[in-house]
Amino acid sequence: MKYRLYTTSYKAWDGMFKAISKAEKSVYLEMYILANDTKRTHNFFSLLKEKAAKGLEVVIIADSYGSSELEDSFINELRKSGAEFKFFSHWLKRTHRKILIVDNKVAFLGGVNIKESSRNWRDLHIKIEGAPVKLLIKSFDKAYRLCGGKRQSLIQYRFTVLPRKIKNWIFDNWRSTSKLYSLSSYYKKKISHAKFLLQIVTPYLLPPRWLLVAIDDACQRGVKVEMIIPSDTDIKFLNKMNYINAYRLSRVGVKFYMGKEMNHAKIMVIDKEEVVIGSQNIDLLSFKVNYEAGIFSRQKDLVQDVLKIIEKWKKEAKEYKKWPKKIKIVDKIFLYFLKIFYPIF
Repeated sequence: MKYRLYTTSYKAWDGMFKAISKAEKSVYLEMYILANDTKRTHNFFSLLKEKAAKGLEVVIIADSYGSSELEDSFINELRKSGAEFKFFSHWLKRTHRKILIVDNKVAFLGGVNIKESSRNWRDLHIKIEGAPVKLLIKSFDKAYRLCGGKRQSLIQYRFTVLPRKIKNWIFDNWRSTSKLYSLSSYYKKKISHAKFLLQIVTPYLLPPRWLLVAIDDACQRGVKVEMIIPSDTDIKFLNKMNYINAYRLSRVGVKFYMGKEMNHAKIMVIDKEEVVIGSQNIDLLSFKVNYEAGIFSRQKDLVQDVLKIIEKWKKEAKEYKKWPKKIKIVDKIFLYFLKIFYPIF
């Protein structure tokens, strides 16, 4: 599999914009947060309209909650140009995915949204070419059909036969997904089988109980567990949650690196042999509610490149060691109530 990694939002936008510019047949875009305020340097809407007007098949899916600020006028302009625009609204579930597929040959996925406020965030997005692209089209088609889409050019991928053995596998959270390649099953299996090192990068640290237990068990087996989280996130009330859960995990031996910059990347590396890159956060919504997408890979060069990025981020961050002896009662109450109400946010 050919790939390229992008470590900030604007770098990923560069790659995505260039790929769309070169599109000759089709552009499929699925975004949790899609805004039209990046046009100072990356006017995605204008480019998508241009491609649709030239007769290319342009299909856009935006989450109805994450992209709620998108103005109707922009959507209408896209539709007039010939693009098919759909909002994803499926009960309480959201599509938290960030996917771009161009000409059914090149794809992008990871943690990067399209919104000006995230321009300078650290993140991880991957461009891929090869067999996994077909798996991602199949996954995109699922979202498309849930939105009521009926294009045969996409629906035909519903019947794509998946290979049994592949080093790079696309994951998603659809109900029909094989347990082996579902997000929660993968995390449980890989953490329980980790031998010496587990590295996780996440912007929001709200792990479900089973994940806390799995990480605790790994530490008890002697596995070194490292986590990189930002010291200050874009969602201010979650800063407290990050700190409380980091404190709890530090008590069982997890090492934490607090970055000064907002880091929106979602990564897990197991024993320096396997990596997962995607849209998933370490929280209940990603594992149980939202639809997510990413890639599992054992490709050696890709794993090594991700390890280099993690080491760079660790050097730029600070290992946090100033933990209190015990958690404050106010924080315990805060944690209790957030456990109850967090799923509705």
